Amino acid sequence: MKKEAVKNLDQGVLRKMTNLVMEKHSDLRKTVRRFVQNEIVPYVEEWEESGFPDEIFKKMGEMGLFGVCYPEEYGGSNMDYFAAMAVTEEIVASGSGGLGMAFNVQSLMATNPILKYGTDYHLENYLIPAIKGEKIAGLGITEPSAGSDVAGLKTIANKVDGGWLINGSKVFITNGQRADFLILIAKTDPDAGMNGFSIFLVDSDLDGYTVGQKLKKVGMRASDTTEIFFENVFVSDNALLGFEGNGFKQLMWQLDGERLIQATACVAGAQRCLDLATQYVQEREQFGKPISKKQVIRHYLADMQTEVGAARALLYQTAASYDKGIVLPKEISMTKLFASQVYFRTADQALQIHGGYGYMDEYPISREWRDSRLMRIGGGTDEIQKEIIAKHMNL
Repeated sequence: MKKEAVKNLDQGVLRKMTNLVMEKHSDLRKTVRRFVQNEIVPYVEEWEESGFPDEIFKKMGEMGLFGVCYPEEYGGSNMDYFAAMAVTEEIVASGSGGLGMAFNVQSLMATNPILKYGTDYHLENYLIPAIKGEKIAGLGITEPSAGSDVAGLKTIANKVDGGWLINGSKVFITNGQRADFLILIAKTDPDAGMNGFSIFLVDSDLDGYTVGQKLKKVGMRASDTTEIFFENVFVSDNALLGFEGNGFKQLMWQLDGERLIQATACVAGAQRCLDLATQYVQEREQFGKPISKKQVIRHYLADMQTEVGAARALLYQTAASYDKGIVLPKEISMTKLFASQVYFRTADQALQIHGGYGYMDEYPISREWRDSRLMRIGGGTDEIQKEIIAKHMNL
């Protein structure tokens, strides 16, 4: 095949993937964008100080935003994965990374496992209310002594008559202050290694379930992050999600989906940083003309545009496989790694372009800079993503 034909083919594939997200769901985007402008943007600064109210989740549920890719029988719209990505991109474009992160926990990270592994009881009592925004979900994985080292998790669930007794603690739990229930991973057989973990649906109003103080963070301040303690928390046999001993496999599947939607948020965040920087350089004058006329500034923006475009292309390509039910752990880790680094670099460069003003809280780029840093840690650190990629390279 001639080089020109290969070039045209590559461009055609990229345009096709881009159209899936940017054009196929254009009506959905417009609807979400109006909602964001009316219900989120006016309150972003306020929520950075106070945290967003639970009421916004109820409004999102009424709009159907939590269930765009879930079956209609559970209150969803039965659309494809790109629809969920489109909603995430529009919410992240509001400038509230904290709300965007909390939204994704509710819409996909904590609820998708219920759809895949849940019983009719789980679907009726947890998934459907979560899609409606009537119940708020949290994801209980990380512990004070173990995050990336899943094998080091110490929270334990001991079998008793009619159910389980849970003891231990979790930390850095998004939605932890407000969650009605957690998707919780715990050891059920300490001697079985990776086959000794199970996942439970744990209601937050149970005896022995204690929510710690809201943790102070560098960024993502609109969302609540907390430590949660379990002291002889009894859950019935109905609380087990999937099969006993399959928790680690279920968690790995969940993490692939979590990382891909995180990458979506990163690309959207990077695009927002690029847009903020582009607007600023056209308005800011130095030495009698806009700084956009300075070659060094133009080249900064050209580099940023290139990286954001490359991250988006990788994201859409990986998402196209995921949408078809093909989960590619290596490619998902590559996407999450690259997108989170691009977001951070773009935010940092955009702040640099703003100069002293970028360091002031009154300029939104300072919030993007703070929020971007978490994405290289949460959902699996850069280092963990590199280990996954290397493993799949047979290194």
